[in-house]
Amino acid sequence: MRDMERKSQLSWWGRQSLCKRVTLILVPVVVVVGLAVGLGVGLAVGKDSDGESSPSPTGPFPTSTSPPGTLWQPKVNSTWQIILSNPLDLSPDATSVDPDVSIYDIDLYDNSQEIIDTLHRLDKKVICYFSAGSYEPNRPDSDDFAEDDLGLELDGWPGEMWLKLGSENVRSIMKKRIALAGSKRCDAIDPDNVDGYQNENGLNLTAEDSIDFMRFLAKEAADHGLSIGLKNALNIIENVLNITHFSVNEQCAEYDECEDFTPFITAGKPVFHIEYPEDVPNVASNVRSELCQSAGNAEYEQGFSTVLKNMDLDGWVQFCDGSIAETALDTPNSD
Repeated sequence: MRDMERKSQLSWWGRQSLCKRVTLILVPVVVVVGLAVGLGVGLAVGKDSDGESSPSPTGPFPTSTSPPGTLWQPKVNSTWQIILSNPLDLSPDATSVDPDVSIYDIDLYDNSQEIIDTLHRLDKKVICYFSAGSYEPNRPDSDDFAEDDLGLELDGWPGEMWLKLGSENVRSIMKKRIALAGSKRCDAIDPDNVDGYQNENGLNLTAEDSIDFMRFLAKEAADHGLSIGLKNALNIIENVLNITHFSVNEQCAEYDECEDFTPFITAGKPVFHIEYPEDVPNVASNVRSELCQSAGNAEYEQGFSTVLKNMDLDGWVQFCDGSIAETALDTPNSD
């Protein structure tokens, strides 16, 4: 979650805000390590050597892959779609999903086990979203929070309040959410609103509170076989880079902050980057180019996985190569 001045501009989902295995072999072997060459700004969809959809390579980035038995580490410039407004409309016998990207970031509660299983069958990785640092009144476990857990209301979001990150009760609830993500066979979690320290939170939250909370979330996630991302919170990147597997960022191009997120790229970890152009869904080509180039003006920023979205984070998406897709959603008006 950004600071309060920017809070009202954030998306719906913005509020809802390894050990190596070394195999010993008695027979001498020669290991040839091929450095991956290329990954570019444009997100034209293809298939990489691991079966993941990925853009056409344009030049060198560190890569992170996971040996068997370790947590999933997505690759730099992996293609993705983010949908949090409604559950996906995806039948169990679906033969495809649009767009054909390698990763879907979807709401933990709204999407059924069946949808997650279908995405996996279609060779997609699934990141499951929930708000870790804020109380939302309409979640299934909302009644589990105590009055002492709650701080001030998030600016622009009636009924949503900052959480006391050190509260044992709050952490117990988050343990259950992470366990749910594990039981639903998500590949990773996207815990939002871990940056209360940047806002008037009413709880005297500090950056150290967020760092400690992220360490707690990362351990719980790992215990359930889940990777974890850092949402925004650019001030604590250096403190949690070693325990997170990717970044989820909103509007770094608009606010000239993209360079702050390059440590992820340098470490071989992707930055899943969203911009919200005002003229969606009719984004002018010069606007698209400016936003995409703004996320590519430093040595490694061209590795960002950039998507253009509505602030509702519905099924519509545009990529930096100009291609547009719309994922079918199960909306209240659907038959």
